[in-house]
This record gives sequence, structure tokens and C-alpha cells, in this order.
Amino acid sequence: MIAPEVIGSIGACLTTFAFVPQVVRIWRTKSARDVSLPMYVIFCCGILCWLAYGLMLGAWPIIGANIVTLMLALAIIIMKLKFS
Repeated sequence: MIAPEVIGSIGACLTTFAFVPQVVRIWRTKSARDVSLPMYVIFCCGILCWLAYGLMLGAWPIIGANIVTLMLALAIIIMKLKFS
């Protein structure tokens, strides 16, 4: 049987690194025209809540994944503001 922490860590890695292709694409094309700014702002607020939750629990997989996800999502917001 697979430990819940393993499943959670795999899920955290996959959902976190799913943002990398979007960041790379925006950076290469210097275009974020089709990216929804309100969606990413709302998403970052949600990630901040998950990060706070992880900190309250002391759950490092939640904390680490959400710090990286927040950095990637903020990078997309910054590029959206810069390139749009």
C-alpha cells in the first residue's frame, strides 16, 4: 500500500510544476494576452490560504508545494502586467 504522504507529494509536484510550461511560454513569446489576470489573482489568494493551512499544520509538503506554486503564479501575473 502506498503511504498517503507519497500520494500527496506526487500530487503536489504535478500540480505545482504544471505551471512551468505556461511560465516558459509567456517568457519565450513575450505575450500573455490570453492569460486571465483575474483568474491568477484569485488563484494566488487561494494558494496563500493553502500555504497558511500548511503552516498551521506544519505540513512541509503542503508548505513547499504552495510556495513554489505561488512563485510561479506570481511570475505569470508579473509577465501578464509587463507583456500585455
